[in-house]
Amino acid sequence: MHLFYTPDVHTDFYVLSEEESKHCTRVLRLGQGDTVYLVDGVGGMYTAIIQEANQKKCQLQVIDKQIEYGKLPHVTHIAVAPTKNMDRMEWFIEKAVEIGVSEITFLLCEHSERRQLRLDRLEKIAVSAMKQSQKGYLPLLNEMTPYHRFVQKSLPEHTFIAHLEDDATKSIKEHYQYGKPHCILIGPEGDFSAGEIDAAYKAGIKPVTLGKSRLRTETAALVACHTLNVLHDIYAPL
Repeated sequence: MHLFYTPDVHTDFYVLSEEESKHCTRVLRLGQGDTVYLVDGVGGMYTAIIQEANQKKCQLQVIDKQIEYGKLPHVTHIAVAPTKNMDRMEWFIEKAVEIGVSEITFLLCEHSERRQLRLDRLEKIAVSAMKQSQKGYLPLLNEMTPYHRFVQKSLPEHTFIAHLEDDATKSIKEHYQYGKPHCILIGPEGDFSAGEIDAAYKAGIKPVTLGKSRLRTETAALVACHTLNVLHDIYAPL
């Protein structure tokens, strides 16, 4: 399946961007009459036929559309403090999109070593992962958000915090509710501060453990994402 990200596809006729046109005609070596697929990132999957294999303006005719293609039956939101090394955060985004994630928020915490990020770069990685894994939805990537602001706006009954303190004894499984949205907070390399943990508790957010191992930030975030997806599969009605 040759898949192209086309968020602005609205009609039966579509022209690929110059970059995508070159990829389609020169890299994939597709020509007139070949079938390609377009995804708009919000559940639309389009089947299209190449009408003119132009290297700058490849023209397509849309012949079929599916709605809610690959829609996740659950909402998984990971709120994570970006790592100092952005390669590690980019790795997390790529793998989380492949596994299945609805939303990612980047937290600015007291111990954060990274206080700025290039969201456009991360969005490109998410798009690439969406295409590679043939997903129909592009996760929402939120700008860097101050921790306390995020906590105040969270839904405490469905939001959980993973930290390294001894009082985090229950697993995600013990809190999981099928069909409900879930958000897991993952702290920076230096963990959440005592004040941040206290603020979460006062907001009604409960602690969870991700196991006995001490995990890197990006590993913990991916474990949380994967765990929620596995739990949904386990508890989904037959």
